[in-house]
Amino acid sequence: MAIPDPPCVVTSPDCPPASTPSTPGPPASTPSSPGPPASNPFFSGPPASTPFSPRPPASTPFSPGCPASTPSSSGPPASTPSSLSPPACTPSSPGPPASTPSTPGPPASMMAIPDPPCVVTSPDYCPPLGLKSLRVDDSQFQASSYLRMGLGPHRARLNIQSGIEDGDMYDGAWCAKYEDQHQWLQVDALRPTLFTGVILQGRNSIWSWDWVETYKVQLSNDSETWKTCMNGTEEAVFVGSRNEPETPYLALFPQPAVARWIRINPLTWYWNGTICLRAEVLGCPLPDPDNVWQHFSEKLSGSKDNLDFRHHNYKEMRKLMKAVNEECPRITRIYTIGKSYTGLKLYVMEISDNPGKHELGEPEFRYVAGMHGNEVVGRELVLNLMQYICREFRRGNPRIVRLVTTTRIHLLPSMNPDGYETAFEKGSELAGWALGRYSYEWVDMNHNFPDLNNIMWDAKENDTDVVKTANHYIPIPEYYTKEDAFVTPETRAVISWMQDIPFVLSANLHGGELVVTYPFDCTRDWAPQENTPTADDSFFRWLATVYASTNLVMANPDRRICHSEDFQQHNNIINGGAWHTVPGSMNDFSYMHTNCFEVTVELSCDKFPHASELPTEWENNKESLLVYMEQVHRGIKGVVRDKMTKKGIADAIVKVEDLDHDIRSAADGDYWRLLNPGEYKVTVWAEGYFPSMRRCNVGTEARPTICDFILIKTPRQRMNEILAKGGKLPQDLQLKLRPSIYMIILLWIREKIF
Repeated sequence: MAIPDPPCVVTSPDCPPASTPSTPGPPASTPSSPGPPASNPFFSGPPASTPFSPRPPASTPFSPGCPASTPSSSGPPASTPSSLSPPACTPSSPGPPASTPSTPGPPASMMAIPDPPCVVTSPDYCPPLGLKSLRVDDSQFQASSYLRMGLGPHRARLNIQSGIEDGDMYDGAWCAKYEDQHQWLQVDALRPTLFTGVILQGRNSIWSWDWVETYKVQLSNDSETWKTCMNGTEEAVFVGSRNEPETPYLALFPQPAVARWIRINPLTWYWNGTICLRAEVLGCPLPDPDNVWQHFSEKLSGSKDNLDFRHHNYKEMRKLMKAVNEECPRITRIYTIGKSYTGLKLYVMEISDNPGKHELGEPEFRYVAGMHGNEVVGRELVLNLMQYICREFRRGNPRIVRLVTTTRIHLLPSMNPDGYETAFEKGSELAGWALGRYSYEWVDMNHNFPDLNNIMWDAKENDTDVVKTANHYIPIPEYYTKEDAFVTPETRAVISWMQDIPFVLSANLHGGELVVTYPFDCTRDWAPQENTPTADDSFFRWLATVYASTNLVMANPDRRICHSEDFQQHNNIINGGAWHTVPGSMNDFSYMHTNCFEVTVELSCDKFPHASELPTEWENNKESLLVYMEQVHRGIKGVVRDKMTKKGIADAIVKVEDLDHDIRSAADGDYWRLLNPGEYKVTVWAEGYFPSMRRCNVGTEARPTICDFILIKTPRQRMNEILAKGGKLPQDLQLKLRPSIYMIILLWIREKIF
């Protein structure tokens, strides 16, 4: 059951008389009235003999002295995904009065919070309060008791993950110390809030199975007097997790209610476990008459950029990309690189001043998002980025104009569209931690690329002449290219894309953490964790630092860790192998099979945040996305040409002394070698040519040093080309070849004699 986002309508928390409904609408007994049906598995109502009414009639008191009002509308269908636009009463737009949907809300004088909590006209759903997204601070949690600090109330966040070892500071739930019905988890919303529901999940642990099966909800305006959520005259009992701890379960209140504090009071739990839970609370924040800074702070939240901040399914993604292309046809082009298992196309947006063509000397850049379908922040950021670049280019923003005219940019928003559609159907809060991560064939694509690391390491260990061992453009093993190889069509499509375009720099956008990882991802000797640097470790560290240091959340020294690992001690960057080994990663494959350097960016603690969080995610990452693209212009670049024909030489090998990783020139002879500032001895050679060496100085400016190379063909190569065309060898070439011919004759005579 997904969580839609209708506008939040609040007539008044002052409780209109039961006989005078604030808005017209069907009575609670009408079949079309909103709320879950009697068979709703998320709610346990009165006994079977008492028909369950989704909303009590106006004459049924929800709490003493405060009769329930009649709902104003039936609300959206349950199938509407939670990734739609946020309700009007999200933090950036307080709840409006029913009569004037576009106004900020009722005056402060109307917003006095009664005690007990008051039931008001409202939607069936409000956005998440922010337990999962960390918008709710640790200090806002309290609990009746907790088993230990690592299972404290601050760990009661939906989808929070534990470390491998239980018993540390970072376990996967709040767990009560005592097993009785007097335990509770409490959240302070910090302001009057219209609460509409709770989502519950069990404990995340590979060692224990614990979850809450049924619970009550209590509300308060002073944290001392508590009123239990009622269903008519009965205390409402809600159903929590069932049979396993990872699936989130939604429970909607029979009637929404205004309060500041909310408590979850477990009643029953898994018979072989203990009281443990992770939660999210649904609530529309309301104006607080006592907070004079509220309006100012809400104005600062969100984003000033007028972009399409919502979750886009496959069809909506295509529409947005088409709209950007129509808005900026001169600098954009949409193309596809293949299809998913179910036939969904993998769309790419190209942004360049000359779309559809590789320009000599212009580097190629790519962002890839959505490899794991449920990690959606990258998908939306890439869609926002193409909108932003288009509009800023039209406005004449010098930075964007320079980027577009000097770089060919490729944006793949969804590498795993099948997985995304699966997660999207459930919605941001109900997809859980893993639903939609894998391909339709249940493959983790970040383990699905050819493992070239061990091929290279084995070759170096077995070859006595290390100089001859390939350190780049390592070929794909034959078994991997067979039709029956266990390789997803999405992976094959991306590999072909990498081979067709001479990419220089890339980033793979993921979610679920806040860190930037760099190659190698795979460790040697299959160690589970081991720092495994590349020859370009210093530059990879620079790339990772550029993104992490400009990300507003990563750069915050006071930020909370996401789950169980504190990456701030590493400045929010880490070698992939030092985190955990990933054989067959896209980062490693890109580095070892192509010229392209690639890092992985874990963008957010929350893999699938609510749509109301997307403007903030954009602001957190906007500068990082731009400055990272600009790094494609660091180091050296140039063209390798034939001295006689002046034409570019393809596949020329560019070697930097003391760096055991070479690159190759593209089809037109141009090349790009990413390097940190310094002086480098660079040697270039190609088959049939003499090597050429020169020194190249790389400055600190964000622009490349031009280092062109002219190669001279060997006499033997010239001879072979002339003879292949049926021509005659010129006199000068014969003279150059003569010593070689004499040497061949002498060697033949020596062999015959001895």
